[in-house]
Amino acid sequence: MAIFKGAGVAIITPMYADGKVNFERLEQLIDEQIVNNTDAIIICGTTGESSTLSEPEHVECIKVAVSAAKKRVPVIAGTGSNDTQTAVYLTKEAQNAGADGALLVSPYYNKATQKGLIAHYSEIAKNTDLPLILYNVQSRTGVNIAPETAVTLAKTCDNVVAIKEASGSIAQVAKLMSLAEGCIDLYSGNDDQIVPLLSLGGIGVISVLSNVAPKYTHDIVASFMEGDVAKSRAMQLRAIPLIDALFSEVNPIPVKMAMNLMGKDVGQLRLPLTTMEEANAKKLAEAMKAFGLSLA
Repeated sequence: MAIFKGAGVAIITPMYADGKVNFERLEQLIDEQIVNNTDAIIICGTTGESSTLSEPEHVECIKVAVSAAKKRVPVIAGTGSNDTQTAVYLTKEAQNAGADGALLVSPYYNKATQKGLIAHYSEIAKNTDLPLILYNVQSRTGVNIAPETAVTLAKTCDNVVAIKEASGSIAQVAKLMSLAEGCIDLYSGNDDQIVPLLSLGGIGVISVLSNVAPKYTHDIVASFMEGDVAKSRAMQLRAIPLIDALFSEVNPIPVKMAMNLMGKDVGQLRLPLTTMEEANAKKLAEAMKAFGLSLA
């Protein structure tokens, strides 16, 4: 059974002016997401600035998310690392905290071989009972999870159940789904490719867009699943200018700016991420207004 179907939000991590995590605001954001039909909470992913959270902060964010969700929707914890043992530790902590699954980015910087990826993910899988989602994002990690590798892991590790595909290559995703023959669930990792990946057998998206438009993103997937492909496609295409603006600088710089423009008071970013360039911020605000989002 799938961990979730629909639109899961890759939720941001709100912070105070001094850079500390604002756990109270995080609880509020999670509640707002669930009220607005988000199908899953993905905590401590790239959008949540996991790379600059300390391990205690990382674990506390997972605990807060589980508590705030109150079993209304699944909570999936980002527990990946370029160090296998750190990923094992964080995944165990996520399981202990009550998370419903883990999202594991491929090891960054090390640039493991495909053999290394299989060994890495297999080691994590044998140390947890959580269902695991592979996360393929070569633009950030420097290494691609080949379709053959993903299928091998799904067939040899009972709890490797899904993949978040952000390679941007429709051809690669098509090959993956052809080889998989149903052994792995597919989530889009790119908001501009939700409908294309659904058409190849995907069951949802792990979304940045959902931070600012949760119900809309949910409805893109729900409409497709209900058979109204034309509506889903039209919604996808309408959102493209906003999606482009949300990725005009490295994620999560624009989405945090967008949420602050909406009056969400999520604070700033941790270095090395910095405030959005003025010209891009202006374009983002224009795209948000054109989309119909209310600015504070």
